[in-house]
Amino acid sequence: MLDISTAAFWIAVLQIILIDILLGGDNAVVIALACRKLPTEQRNKGIFWGVVGAIGLRIVLIFFALQLLAVPWLKIVGAVLLFWIGVKLLLPEEDGHGDVAASTTLAGAIKTIIVADAVMSLDNVIAVAGAANGSMVLVTFGILVSIPIVVWGSQLVLKLMDRYPIVITAGGALLGWIGGGMIVTDPALPVGLLAPIPYAKTLAAVVGALLVIAIGKWLALRATPRTAVELTTEDTKS
Repeated sequence: MLDISTAAFWIAVLQIILIDILLGGDNAVVIALACRKLPTEQRNKGIFWGVVGAIGLRIVLIFFALQLLAVPWLKIVGAVLLFWIGVKLLLPEEDGHGDVAASTTLAGAIKTIIVADAVMSLDNVIAVAGAANGSMVLVTFGILVSIPIVVWGSQLVLKLMDRYPIVITAGGALLGWIGGGMIVTDPALPVGLLAPIPYAKTLAAVVGALLVIAIGKWLALRATPRTAVELTTEDTKS
């Protein structure tokens, strides 16, 4: 467990906050959509209690994820998932929030927020568990700090991502970094396997970050011409 007075603790906290910002912007959109039909005086209550419920559920899910990461091979599986999540972050996305139901009751809106957050937060849970190094103190502190940023600062973050694509690339690299470090700490690996390699965990993290960027950029380049062809076909039909 990391000591709160060490630099490693605060670096891990910063990683968790960045993960929540990069992967949690959609959650802020869901909160707004779920509460959009509530009376004005109930919207703030819906947002507040929905966020509280979502935070509690996410902490519970991450607790179980931390326990599972102690099982042999699951860190490797989690790392592969993080690589894929990082690659997806670098690919162009379509908005998929149109199917989020808006409720006319406070309880309904809160339920929608909690359920939607649980469904959408698998990537977030895996990434935060990997960055937390087994510490629930890190998980709780990091999430509590980052939630207000996600809820009230998501629009700013989204604008920064649109204006500075390097922010998205850095986010994908961060997930690759965490995934690479997870692989070499999996209990399934023989003891002493990486002992002869100096800074093995750091090297694996660097390789993971570069791998995510390389694959993500390659797939993005392949997707761009295909998207252009599809748009041209649609214009011709219309």
